[in-house]
This record gives sequence, structure tokens and C-alpha cells, in this order.
Amino acid sequence: QVQLVESGGGLVQAGGSLRLSCAASGRTFETYAIGWFRQAPGKEREFVAAGAWTNDYTYYAHSVKGRFTISIDNAKSTLYLQMTSLKPEDTAVYYCAAGSRIDSDYAWYDYWGQGTQVTVSS
Repeated sequence: QVQLVESGGGLVQAGGSLRLSCAASGRTFETYAIGWFRQAPGKEREFVAAGAWTNDYTYYAHSVKGRFTISIDNAKSTLYLQMTSLKPEDTAVYYCAAGSRIDSDYAWYDYWGQGTQVTVSS
């Protein structure tokens, strides 16, 4: 089992920044791929970014590339999503997830955090 706990969401004005955190624990969590997804009201879950605990490979959705950055602090077992130049359309509940491969399809991810709300005002 892998446990994931997100934090860092909140309300921010358009153009602002936020950093989300995802604390991981459990057996062999570092062997999993990790990802960020988001879901806005009335919309399907959407891929944001993915990476791995053990190397520098990262993968971003086109809509966030250049604005969002995924990073990992292995010493703290924590995954981060630095979000800059935020837009109202970034408003959603953001989830971190651990899965068997780095992929944009959420079906590959077996473990999910509880989510953290990000609201971007115009």
C-alpha cells in the first residue's frame, strides 16, 4: 500500500503561483511512477504532469507545459507541483497519484491522494 497526502491548495489571482505538495509513504512507494491530475466540476479527470522518484524524467500536459514544474525531494518522500502564471481554467481539485508507469492515462495509477482545491480568480 502507498499513502499519498496532498496539501498547498488555495485561492490565488490569475497570474499568481502556488506550490502543491504530496507526501508519500508506504512500502516501496519509490518504485512507482508518480503523477498529478486535476478535475474541475462537471469535467473529466485530466492529466497534468508525471515523473519518477528515481530519475529526472518528467512529462507534462500541453496545457501546463512551461508553467508547471514537477519535482521530488527524496529525503522528504515528497512530490511537488510548482504552478506559475495560473489561469482561471486551472481551477480544479488536484490529485497526486502513484502508478505502474509514467502515463497520462489515469487508469495506470493505483493509489490516489484525497485531493486539494486550487481556485484561480480572474
